[in-house]
Amino acid sequence: MIVEPIQAEGGDNHATPYFFQGLRNICTQNGVGMIVDEVQTGGGCTGTIFACDQWGLDNPPDLVTFSKKLAMAGYFYKKEFTPDMGYRVFNTWMGEPSKMILLEAILKTITQENLLENVKVTGKVILDGLNELQDAYPHVFSKARGNGTFIALDCVDNQKATLISSLLKNEGVNLGLCGSRTLRFRPALIFKPFHAEILLDALDKVAKDMN
Repeated sequence: MIVEPIQAEGGDNHATPYFFQGLRNICTQNGVGMIVDEVQTGGGCTGTIFACDQWGLDNPPDLVTFSKKLAMAGYFYKKEFTPDMGYRVFNTWMGEPSKMILLEAILKTITQENLLENVKVTGKVILDGLNELQDAYPHVFSKARGNGTFIALDCVDNQKATLISSLLKNEGVNLGLCGSRTLRFRPALIFKPFHAEILLDALDKVAKDMN
């Protein structure tokens, strides 16, 4: 079974740790491997290096994939999932040593600059601000949600979401879309609370101008 901690492209759909604990138990009871796809959520954007670290599992996932923020595509797995002979898992670059050097530097920087804590603090600023905006503009925004700085906000419809994303570019903000009507927030780990305030001010201006 393959599962994303947050169903990102589908519109940032979240589930509880209890849900994932239940999935883990079902997989264990039925002899099914549990694969966690952390290509989008891995690398610290949820406040931990991997989002599944927050699930409180007694039995960890059998295999975890990662990419994007960690500058390489990779996976790790339990010992019992080790291929029974060499090159059973084969790809073009076979790990590419230079990417491993980059990964090591990224992980060191995350630790040395306390970026996971920054993600938690900044994420709260963004989410609190989005909750205020959806209260101020209920005809435009709803369902602010997120984990760390992995955050999303629904618009009333796809046309409104597309328009807001376009107008924000005039304010110096590049905000993507996911699902059918969702604005997605994916700032870098170094995004600070004062950056968040600039972002929220821009979103407020665009919403106000649309009234």
